[in-house]
Amino acid sequence: MKFNLPNALALLLFVLGGCATNSSSTVYEQLGGASKVSEIVDNFVWEIEYDEQILPYFEGANIDRFKQKLSEQICVVTNGPCEYTGDTMQQVHTGMNITEHHFNRTVDLLINAMNKANVPHPLQNKVLKGLAPTRKDMLYL
Repeated sequence: MKFNLPNALALLLFVLGGCATNSSSTVYEQLGGASKVSEIVDNFVWEIEYDEQILPYFEGANIDRFKQKLSEQICVVTNGPCEYTGDTMQQVHTGMNITEHHFNRTVDLLINAMNKANVPHPLQNKVLKGLAPTRKDMLYL
């Protein structure tokens, strides 16, 4: 068999094109929609449950409501077909006195949750970028 550069190049472009994400799809769609968001949130709750530093912040929390509202929030910031119906981040976090350390630790737990859900790192970065503006409404309130 003789090597044919134009055919080899065409094959390579075809294969690589199949690996590329559709730039017109939303981050929500790239993640895999509601089922993947739910998996991330479930993993995140599991991470929190076993973290001695962060678990105290959730004492007395309604975990089912937390999961529902976090799912909505992730859906919204990834341009999914959702509406966030919960309280503002400032309302939820006032009086919790969350430190920079604990905020960063919680972000680490969310990253762990996304890793366990096999979310590729570029998509993780997009999710975190969408959530980042809420940081100012959580610290030291």
